[in-house]
Amino acid sequence: MSISHTHPGTFTRQGTVTLVGAGPGDPELLTVKAARAIQQAGFIVFDNLVSEEIRALFPSHAETLYVGKSKGQHSSTQDEINDILIKYAQSGIDVCRVKGGDSFVFGRGGEEMLLLAQKGIKVDVIPGITAASGCTTYAQIPLTHRGLAQGCTFITAHADKKLDLNWPALAQLNQTLVIYMGLSKTDMITNQLIEGGMDAETPVAFIENGCTPEQRIFTGQLKQLSQLKQQHQIQSPALIVIGQVVSVANQMQWLEQLAERAGTQELAEHKLKMSA
Repeated sequence: MSISHTHPGTFTRQGTVTLVGAGPGDPELLTVKAARAIQQAGFIVFDNLVSEEIRALFPSHAETLYVGKSKGQHSSTQDEINDILIKYAQSGIDVCRVKGGDSFVFGRGGEEMLLLAQKGIKVDVIPGITAASGCTTYAQIPLTHRGLAQGCTFITAHADKKLDLNWPALAQLNQTLVIYMGLSKTDMITNQLIEGGMDAETPVAFIENGCTPEQRIFTGQLKQLSQLKQQHQIQSPALIVIGQVVSVANQMQWLEQLAERAGTQELAEHKLKMSA
């Protein structure tokens, strides 16, 4: 517990800010520690990527504030969010800053942690399952796979200007590339990777609303990236996965279909024997 001195002879308890990674959407992927912190919070500040199922777990005694950033809607600026966190913590309230995925993976959690610490506010951080891990797993796409990918790289395409990235390095064939917030830049991503040396027929996947009941998965080839997006009207939030590991999901789908057909045939044969 930290103490701040306000007036001579009086002390005010200062609250703690806990940065909580809420995971990619499925409430059962929320860690026990994260769930406990949410239940104990007096004030919860949450983002657009925190699923409705997880929001339903917010305790009734806690004040809540939505500060999500979504296209076409008013967004709280980072400075406004920082001011809110500082104000409530300094007033003695324990705050949960709940973010989708993991706060330290494209979530500006590091910035918030440093700023709060500079203000003398105690900060706790609880990790969450980042979308690149959770969503690919639910889509049956392993990030690494013997013979297909020896590593993986996460990048964000959320930038106003052309992305300053080492595209030839990203185009290496022995790794998986996972792109956050890349829907508006599919043409650029395709062109840069192909120019960097990646095969235009490299398998790709879109995972929309991953780890939720609304999850949709579409696969194709790198050269079809923009076509897939338009054809299926893919909307945010969506991940782009590029690499040979996408073929594993296609193999799984084929094997599951075979198993289903075999089961159907076995059931039909059993019924035939019973009726004989």
